[in-house]
Amino acid sequence: MSWLDRVRKSLPFIAKRETPDNLWHKCRGCGQMIFTKEFEENLSVCPKCAFHERIGPTRRFDQIFDGGVHTRLPNPPVPEDPLKFRDQKRYADRIKAARAGTSDPEALINAVGRIEGYEAVVGVQNFAFMGGSMGLGVGAAFVAGARAALERKCAYIIFTAAGGARMQEGILSLMQMPRATVAIEELREARLPYIVVMTDPTTGGVTASYAMLGDVQIAEPGALIGFAGQRVIESTIREKLPEGFQRAEYLLQHGMLDMVVPRDQLRATLASLLGYLCGDREAA
Repeated sequence: MSWLDRVRKSLPFIAKRETPDNLWHKCRGCGQMIFTKEFEENLSVCPKCAFHERIGPTRRFDQIFDGGVHTRLPNPPVPEDPLKFRDQKRYADRIKAARAGTSDPEALINAVGRIEGYEAVVGVQNFAFMGGSMGLGVGAAFVAGARAALERKCAYIIFTAAGGARMQEGILSLMQMPRATVAIEELREARLPYIVVMTDPTTGGVTASYAMLGDVQIAEPGALIGFAGQRVIESTIREKLPEGFQRAEYLLQHGMLDMVVPRDQLRATLASLLGYLCGDREAA
C-alpha cells in the first residue's frame, strides 16, 4: 500500500459535494459563464455583452404584465395531424415531445393582463416548441387572441419567434397567413392597436404575414428578422450581403422597424404606446 493510500484511509470520509447542474449559464453571444440567478434577474440578458436569450411565454408574461399577474387564454382545439405526416418521426410524436419539453399546448400562447394599468391581450410564440412554427394551432391561437382583444376592446400585442410555416401541415400551414391578416383587419376596423415585438428569430411565413403588419413594429436587440435565409438570398442574387443584414439594427436603419428596444425597457415602452394609442381608454 502506498503512502498516499494510507493517508487517504486515515482521513475521515468527506462526502462529495453536490452542485446543481443549472448553476451556470453559458452566453450564446460572448461565451462567458454567468450565474444563472444573475442571468435570470437580468431578464435573461447577458450582463457582459447584452445578448438577448430566447425566452418562452411564462417568463415573458411575468416580465411584461403588472406584477406578473395574468390569465392565460385557452388554445382553440384543432386537428393535430391532418395530413398523417411522417418523416424520421411521426408528426404526432413530435407534437407530444414539444408539449412535454415546454409544458405548452402549442407554439403560440395568449394571456390577458395589464401593462402599467392598460389592459392588453399578449401572444407569445415559443421557439422551443418546434421552432415556433406556424400551423393550424398557431393560426387558431392568433385569431383567438385578436378576437379576445376585440371583446375586451383593448390592444393585441404579439411577440414573434418562428422559423416559418410548419412543414408537417403543408398547405394548411400557409393558409394561416391570410387568416391572421383578416384578424388584424378586424382589429383595425375596431380601431384597436396591434403591436408587434419581433424577437430572435422571426423568419419565413410569419415574417411574411402578421409579423410585418403591426401598427408599431418593435424588435429586441440583435434579433434575426427575415424571410429567406442569407445564404439562399446570396446564391439567388449572386452578391455578398452587407454585414449585419437581417439583424434588428440593420432593419431599423433601413425603415423596416419603428424601434429596437432592450428587454429592460420593453414594458415601459409598451405602456407608453398603449397610452398614446388607447388615450380614450383610461388605465385602471
